[in-house]
Amino acid sequence: MSEETKNKEENEEQTEDNSSPFETGSITVEKSGHFIHCLTIIGQIEGHFILPSQNKTTKYEHVIPQLVAIEESKDIEGLLIILNTVGGDVEAGLAIAELLSTMKTPTASLVLGGGHSIGVPLAVSCKKSFIVPSATMTVHPVRMNGTVLGVPQTLSYFEKMQDRIVNFVENNSKISAQDFRNLMMKTGELIMDVGTVLDGEAAVECGLIDELGGLSDALGFIEQVIEVKS
Repeated sequence: MSEETKNKEENEEQTEDNSSPFETGSITVEKSGHFIHCLTIIGQIEGHFILPSQNKTTKYEHVIPQLVAIEESKDIEGLLIILNTVGGDVEAGLAIAELLSTMKTPTASLVLGGGHSIGVPLAVSCKKSFIVPSATMTVHPVRMNGTVLGVPQTLSYFEKMQDRIVNFVENNSKISAQDFRNLMMKTGELIMDVGTVLDGEAAVECGLIDELGGLSDALGFIEQVIEVKS
């Protein structure tokens, strides 16, 4: 093997290694001597069914092991979740949200662009949630694709699934269950649908999100919690 070919392969390997954190949507950074892991949840939450290749997706089987590794890590002291998602699989989204809500590692979420549908429980699952003024969040009832049987059991299943979401949001934010249901069932705001679209300020006013803020605010909160724990 020539020296030129060898150097070329080494450069390619180095490029792949440097880009891999961004390809997986996660990276660990150092701030004031503390290591904080940043995990992005973007596009559509992929559950048990593989979505078309042209869709931007976040796969729950990739995220869940990362959360376990972060919780057990001796080096990582904080976790920042950045959200820009249209929603997706309800059970997969709730699974990730439940893990986040039970972590001892200091966590903060930041909604950029959108935190729609099942992205709402994900946004409120952290110790503190932030949203930029230009971001939006869509709150609507549970939807289902595919064959739906017109039997009472189907309606019961939908109601139970919706209760799971409402209860989780109520337990992890400042909004009441009734107010959240009112947002879900609001008519006249979405075309051919029911629900509510909230911008950043409205999401904070109704108690769904804790605070208006950006990246520095979220990182500052995590650093503050780490300092208190230390």
